[in-house]
Amino acid sequence: MILTVVILLVVLLALGLLFVPIQIFIDTDTGKYYAGLGGLAKASFESDEKELLRVRLKVLFYEHCFYPLTKPSKPTKSKKTKPKRRIKFRQMVRLLKSFEVKRFALDMDTGDYVVNAKMYPIFVFLNQYVASFHINFENHNRLVVDIRNRPYRILKTFINH
Repeated sequence: MILTVVILLVVLLALGLLFVPIQIFIDTDTGKYYAGLGGLAKASFESDEKELLRVRLKVLFYEHCFYPLTKPSKPTKSKKTKPKRRIKFRQMVRLLKSFEVKRFALDMDTGDYVVNAKMYPIFVFLNQYVASFHINFENHNRLVVDIRNRPYRILKTFINH
C-alpha cells in the first residue's frame, strides 16, 4: 500500500514537472536577464564589480552565485569521448517552433538620421503585424523578449518525428 502511494506520488511529480513553464526573459533597459523553471529554479545573469558576468542560481530554497567566465582552479581529467549525436535541421526547426514569444519589443536608434528615416516605414509595418517595433531619434535602444515553453512540448518534438 505504501509502495503504491510512493510510486503514485513520484509519477504525479514527474507529470507535474512536464507542465511547468520554462521562461527566458531579456530586458536591456532594466538589465534583467534570466531563465526560469516555473518557480522551481531560476538562473539570473547579472553584471558584477569583480567579473564581467555573474550567474545567480536559485533552486527552491537554495541560492548560489558563480562566475562562469573564470577558469576552474582544479585541473580537469581527460574524459572518454562519446560519439556526438547530431540534431537534424528539421528537428531543430520544430524545436524552435515549440517556443512561444509572449512579448517582443524593440526600440531602436541607429545614430544616423538618414538610416532611421529609411527604417521608419519598415518598423511601422512590423509594429502593425508582427510585434512592438519602434524607431526613435533620441539615441535610446531597448529590447524586451519574453519566451516561454513547456518540457512536454520539447519532448514532443523529439518523440513525434
